[in-house]
Amino acid sequence: MKKVILSAVLMLALSISFVSCREAADKAKSATDEAGAAMEQAGEDAKEMGSDAMDKAQEAGNEAMDKAAEAGEDIKAGAEEAAGDLKAKAEAAGDDIKAKANEAASDIKEGANDAANKAKDAANKAGDDAKGAANGALDKAKSAVN
Repeated sequence: MKKVILSAVLMLALSISFVSCREAADKAKSATDEAGAAMEQAGEDAKEMGSDAMDKAQEAGNEAMDKAAEAGEDIKAGAEEAAGDLKAKAEAAGDDIKAKANEAASDIKEGANDAANKAKDAANKAGDDAKGAANGALDKAKSAVN
């Protein structure tokens, strides 16, 4: 009778540890997926912001060029130069935004990977602890039978 009860306790402990490990792995995978989606969204947002800044800069440059053409050739040359500078600055700002977004996305991904690794380590430790407890219970059962 003791063997049956101890075997049942051992099986219960093992089944609980496997369920816990599986849940921890699922949560880690879910966190990694969410971090990847957030990283992609941040990249897309940064790209849109850079594109909008480029469009606005181009519109401003075109308006300045039209007004300069009406005022004369000297003013036109100055406006073209200003539009080029404005476009270069807008591109530089867009590049800065994109770089910051990529950096943030990289940090998010790194954090998610760390969390996944920690969850995996915790799951492995829980499995090892359950295995040790089960082996201890088995040893006690063997010594009780002997």
